[in-house]
Amino acid sequence: MRKFIFSWGLCMVLTVSSIAQTVNDNLANLDRYQEELPFFQELITGAQYPEPPRKYDGFPFLDSRTFTEGGLTINRVFYPNVPLLYDIRFDQVVTFHPLFSQKLLINPSKIDAFVLGEDREFIQLKGNEGYYYNRNSFYELIEEGDNYRLLSKHYKEEKPTREIGEYVGYYVEYEDFFLEKEGRFFPMKKKKDAIKLLQVEKKAVREHLIRQGVYFNQSPREFLAKLLQLASQSNSSHEEN
Repeated sequence: MRKFIFSWGLCMVLTVSSIAQTVNDNLANLDRYQEELPFFQELITGAQYPEPPRKYDGFPFLDSRTFTEGGLTINRVFYPNVPLLYDIRFDQVVTFHPLFSQKLLINPSKIDAFVLGEDREFIQLKGNEGYYYNRNSFYELIEEGDNYRLLSKHYKEEKPTREIGEYVGYYVEYEDFFLEKEGRFFPMKKKKDAIKLLQVEKKAVREHLIRQGVYFNQSPREFLAKLLQLASQSNSSHEEN
């Protein structure tokens, strides 16, 4: 059994190497994988990821239906160059089996955080269990301020088509925003909620956001990120004075 697991883990490293690293580089890192994760298979739930319905227009993943080179943080150790998909319909992180080219689910309880591409970071957080779409508690970390973090929750819902045709359904994507502080989540549905929570003066909002063409209704992600930056700058100015 141990021989099988070792062979499976080695094959995973070699497969990933074809994406981003040379074989020699990955073999050099094999000792680290074995030391930190003696059984890489432990990360997998053992279940094959069920392929999405073919007769649905679109896909349940974030951004793309193809694997993205990313990374996983497990027990505070970061493992780069891991092929990942993020199913935002069920809040599941997916990788593939190197021998059979099957998509496999990664055990969400093992994941501290993961990265998609070069700069999209997702973290698992507790404290928002009452939120309907919390599911496996993965949130994108958009911006960090002095006291708050700006997070977003991506999710898709399946909708039936009303017309007879090639597809029987389609996906609708949503994104909810939160300001989080020490495990407390504050939903940001209106700009006044964020302004009040961050205690930013309305005059500063007009000068630095509105006059620059940044509006909450048009781009809530950009508005909230810049507002959090503005709040941090204001706090720094007050501390200096």
